[in-house]
Amino acid sequence: MKYNLKHILLTGVLLCVGLSGRSQEKSELKIVLITLDGLRWQELYSGADPKLITNKEYVNDTIGLKKEFWRSDEVERRKVLMPFFWNTIEAIGQLHGNRKEGSKVNLTNSMWFSYPGYNEILTGVADDARIHSNNKIDNPNRTVLEFINNSRKYKGKVAAFGSWDVFPFIINEKRSGIPVNAGFEPATTNLTSREKFLNELQEQIPSPWSSVRLDAFTHHYALEYMKKKHPQLTYIAYGETDDFAHDGDYEAYLKAAHNTDEMIKQLWEYTQEDSFYKDQTIFIITTDHGRGTTPINTWRSHGKNIVGAGDVWLVAFGKGVAQLGEVTDEEQLYSNQIASTIAVLLQEVYTIEKAGSPINVLSNK
Repeated sequence: MKYNLKHILLTGVLLCVGLSGRSQEKSELKIVLITLDGLRWQELYSGADPKLITNKEYVNDTIGLKKEFWRSDEVERRKVLMPFFWNTIEAIGQLHGNRKEGSKVNLTNSMWFSYPGYNEILTGVADDARIHSNNKIDNPNRTVLEFINNSRKYKGKVAAFGSWDVFPFIINEKRSGIPVNAGFEPATTNLTSREKFLNELQEQIPSPWSSVRLDAFTHHYALEYMKKKHPQLTYIAYGETDDFAHDGDYEAYLKAAHNTDEMIKQLWEYTQEDSFYKDQTIFIITTDHGRGTTPINTWRSHGKNIVGAGDVWLVAFGKGVAQLGEVTDEEQLYSNQIASTIAVLLQEVYTIEKAGSPINVLSNK
């Protein structure tokens, strides 16, 4: 389904929570923020890239990959690549960032790589002066996760999970007090039988990378924690898409995107079955940076010298989210608006100086 914003009274609305909700319902809102590291808007909106899926430099089994992910029509291609996004989210939520249709989402930082991108998403402020590497330094900036966790209403109700081992520093776990399970960290404290199994399995299954674990572990640690602790604000950061791209493995990059789509579906289905989350949860999904397209080998890369690496995307669905589907009118959104949007949805006044403004949110009265 496509939706023309000319038919919307409030153009550019990201999240439109119904005006008739009662104050009790407002307090029950939960948010799941998800990032897919370095997933290009091109694959999200057009599916497999025709210049890459048959390129033997980046694909070992071109015949098998085409059978799985190639369709001549790009709408069908994107559906086979990310079926939950295009068979479910499009019908119940909104998708921003298809630049072919005039919908733009951009970074405001000029670094265009991971730590600066995550800092911008999570704080609402680009900080090029201090956040200009991927080094493991504690973030001097407060994230929206920390801001919400410091509120009296949500204290102890925030949690984060990431595949990259830098997330405890990005979120500043020591200062914020937010539990962060990232990199190769095991689950701790009052373990369920499934968490014990995940801990054992994580030690036995090697990752291709020294600083990033496989996303399945991040996913299932997060899901088990949600079942056990029921946080009201959960952040989950998947990482495989970026690392497989850096490896030049387009086949694995596509399969990682496809697998993550299924994981997000599983999370959504869980929230709609659990009484704590059912009909009270909003999902917000985005990416920390884009990737190149021309010349073709720049799909592996990002950074300020890579054209297009600042082009990103944004998806939202769940309780009260306006069903815009794929946005097909001209608009300009920025990653620095996400943090304040989350705060407003949770009815907190976001006081972080210079943070981007909320994305035309209408909260319950």
